[in-house]
Amino acid sequence: MGAGQKVTVFGAYGHTGRFVVAELRERGFVPVLSGRDADKLKALAYESGLEARPASVDDPASLDRALAGAAAVINCAGPFATTGGPVIEAALRAGIPYLDVAAEIEANADTFSHFGERARAAGAVIVPAMAFYGGLGDLLATAAMGDWTSADEAHIAYALSSWHPTAGTRASGVISRERRDGRRVRFANGRLEYRDDQAPTLEWPFPEPVGPRDVIGEFTMADVVTVPSHLAIPEVRTYMTVEAARDVVTPDAPAPAPADESGRSAQTFLVDVVVRSGGRERRAVATGQDIYAITAPLVVEAVERVLTGRTRTAGVASAGEIFDAPDFLRALSAHLSVDLRP
Repeated sequence: MGAGQKVTVFGAYGHTGRFVVAELRERGFVPVLSGRDADKLKALAYESGLEARPASVDDPASLDRALAGAAAVINCAGPFATTGGPVIEAALRAGIPYLDVAAEIEANADTFSHFGERARAAGAVIVPAMAFYGGLGDLLATAAMGDWTSADEAHIAYALSSWHPTAGTRASGVISRERRDGRRVRFANGRLEYRDDQAPTLEWPFPEPVGPRDVIGEFTMADVVTVPSHLAIPEVRTYMTVEAARDVVTPDAPAPAPADESGRSAQTFLVDVVVRSGGRERRAVATGQDIYAITAPLVVEAVERVLTGRTRTAGVASAGEIFDAPDFLRALSAHLSVDLRP
């Protein structure tokens, strides 16, 4: 377990950050609270008894102080288009692993393109999108692939009972739309494509207990960056149930509300991953509760594996490339139900 190692959490007072701090403590790590809002940090430090180190992405010295003595850093502060680069630079200066929970497609693509060669040359570990979006879908797709070295297409379909977005999700969405000039994005023909047309609506055959549901086709999430970063799949499509897609764009949709003592909301999810090659098909299905809360065991399990050397590569790498995907998913059995269906 963590054995008292310090892990800096940038954005510790945010909705996801608080889940990450709690999970780190549960596993024996010592979280170091960091972020841009000194007042929120002070309040969380008082509440938790943990050390707080305010830092700003436009003040490299403050980031260096925040990471001093830490074994790793987890960035939970979006928009990651703003925070990702500066915190990665600080991690490289400190010589420690960097992980984030970014769902922003372009921010994740930037991490691979801007830091890939430097991180590889330095033997550094940078794991972007180690979260529900990007990380979980990649692990499921990698596990479903099994012994296949390539596939024709991968489909990742999300069935959420609802999607009450956090303020961070909304802010990141604004940044992403601005970067795309209002266009939508998909991964086809081996690359990201930006389009002006409407995304299609279709029916997806989710397994029970969800069953067939209407989805927004090409409701594109971070999986279109993580999956093809290491798997030879030229077509990667993601889908979202219509009701959840409507929730996340509704201006007055409520924020997540705690439904149990851990702070999780009542939201449930089913992620259905299908990979196809020729006439063959393989599938992986995961079910659980609260897309924000599940990010905490995902990213903390990743930190633990990185710090104990249970990795397969260095540089910038997605979850499915750097970790043993089936073993990683089995390790989350207390939080996630996974069914691999050859």
